[in-house]
Amino acid sequence: MSYNPHEIRKDFPILQRKTHDNVPLVYLDSTATSQKPLAVIEAMNEYYRRSNANIHRGVHTLAEEATAMYEEAREKIAGFINAPSSKQIIYTRNATESINLVAYTWARANLKTGDLVVLTEMEHHSNLVPWLMLQAERGIELEFISVTEDGLLDLDSYKTLLSRTLRHAQGGAPKLVAFTHMSNVLGTINPAAEIIRMAHEAGAITVVDAAQSVPHLKMDVQALNADFLAFSAHKMCGPTGVGALYGKAELLESMPPFLGGGDMIKEVKLRSFRPNTLPHKFEAGTPAIAEAVGFGAAVDYLTKVGMDNIAAHEHEITEYALERLEEIPGVKLFGPSADKKGGVAAFTFEGVHPHDVAQILDRDGIAIRAGHHCAQPLHEKFGIPATSRASFYLYNTKEEVDLLVNGLYKVRELFG
Repeated sequence: MSYNPHEIRKDFPILQRKTHDNVPLVYLDSTATSQKPLAVIEAMNEYYRRSNANIHRGVHTLAEEATAMYEEAREKIAGFINAPSSKQIIYTRNATESINLVAYTWARANLKTGDLVVLTEMEHHSNLVPWLMLQAERGIELEFISVTEDGLLDLDSYKTLLSRTLRHAQGGAPKLVAFTHMSNVLGTINPAAEIIRMAHEAGAITVVDAAQSVPHLKMDVQALNADFLAFSAHKMCGPTGVGALYGKAELLESMPPFLGGGDMIKEVKLRSFRPNTLPHKFEAGTPAIAEAVGFGAAVDYLTKVGMDNIAAHEHEITEYALERLEEIPGVKLFGPSADKKGGVAAFTFEGVHPHDVAQILDRDGIAIRAGHHCAQPLHEKFGIPATSRASFYLYNTKEEVDLLVNGLYKVRELFG
């Protein structure tokens, strides 16, 4: 059957609601968080109605059911990104916590003063602030792959950074390269496999912020050869409050625990402890069990729809949206052409603040994002304080793009 977003929309209860003056909701903010299909909502509800109990500890029926559901979801997540083993999937609260886990464990155990970490100018704060904190604490060096005017990474500048083996007396080749797979502002899909290959040739470990790519593209961590990869459930039709970190087994095994407490231990004495095996070594305390169940249900849903189908649909919507937005006088788009980006359209409107654009559109039920999108340095790069951002997912339609364009013409009329 051909892909039909109108049929898919029926799976998402919230898309049926009305907003101001009984106008239909037009949700164009999935880059911030996606909506949830009924299958995910029901899976979490069913867990709480029938199997709610703590996991890994009890031997009664509910505890065993809850444990099985929690670990089954981990297996699904591993399969979704083609991880070699579910033991390499660490549950976290979100992609932000996943990146921080690497910064607090692998990085603090392996990086010293003067060591070089390479980032990009388009990073979300979640893949910038942890390294700035480590720089202040440990004295590591940070350098950045530059972004071109059309929103692409300058790989020539990357090659230059990788070749800097004698930066100063204590410096040397990069030890870590951390980068976003897909920009949450520009939509740019970065050449992750090439970036990782080049990093490995220089002897560096890689961290991939895949919060925006895993929901929209078929992911294969083995083909990428990623060392670490972070993503969140809430951007891929799952619940908030749960995410995942994938890591190569040998790296995860070598890392110290992140948090201390129950479930992350094998043995505890008054003056010593032995950490648990993977993946539990990094999962202290009672986890977000229902959310993990919902995460697994989201993976099932996306798998059923088909990631290739989703990517093709989003490309078609994005191409159409960029064409329509370009026709509006005063609108300036940021980022590359549709063939090099995901379902994101960030723009400014001459003479109108992005927050005003978003508020006016909201009157017609159109939900977009306005601000710096947790990427202030990238906005500074382009000399602007903020942008408006419309983002698209598997349930959006060309008719919704038309409503967005009509709304922007209303903005133009109001502000002259």
